[in-house]
Amino acid sequence: MPLDPGLVRGAHAFVFDAYGTLFDVHAAVARHAAAVGPEAARLSEIWRAKQLEYSWVLSLAGRYEPFWTLTERALDYAFARCPSVDRRVQRALLEAYRTLDAYPEAAEVLAALRRRGFRTGILSNGSPDMLASAIASAGLARLLDHVLSVDAVGVFKTSPRTYALITEAFGVDPAEVVLVSSNRWDAAGATAFGFRSVWVNRAGLPDEYDDLPPAATVRDLSALA
Repeated sequence: MPLDPGLVRGAHAFVFDAYGTLFDVHAAVARHAAAVGPEAARLSEIWRAKQLEYSWVLSLAGRYEPFWTLTERALDYAFARCPSVDRRVQRALLEAYRTLDAYPEAAEVLAALRRRGFRTGILSNGSPDMLASAIASAGLARLLDHVLSVDAVGVFKTSPRTYALITEAFGVDPAEVVLVSSNRWDAAGATAFGFRSVWVNRAGLPDEYDDLPPAATVRDLSALA
């Protein structure tokens, strides 16, 4: 069902997380599932979990490395945890990660928001080259006003410095931004910064971060159109 009109009243921009929100992070392994074998789902879950864990650990330690580097390291770890998987598929998986499938409703939702007068963008942990490849592959470039990478500030979400990239780029106050993310921790960070956050809970996960609730929870992006 569509969002409550009150949620977007006074908003000027809808900004989306990229990985897991607009792009399916498990699409890379899914494309090569036959080559990966019976541990495909486990490999993909570990890959994603470690990718995020590395970003949080580095941020807490006051360090930074490009997200692509963390993606490569996380896949190395996933292979170590799944020794039955043939490592010769590693290059193909990394190449596929650069052109992840967008969720089927993503383009139409972005187009619908723009028709309603909202500006649109991405704020992602992803490295600029990663984002450029994924956006070009999915044909989303013409639907986005700004593509923002945390690489510009050298720290990962949920640092307030990352969310400030949005207010600076769009020239708006936090209350004028709707931040859409499939990651509950990202929605919490956005709420703490003063954005109206929307959690895309595709997997039907239990809620958390009770003191930093999203303004809305939806099952997929279609609710935004």
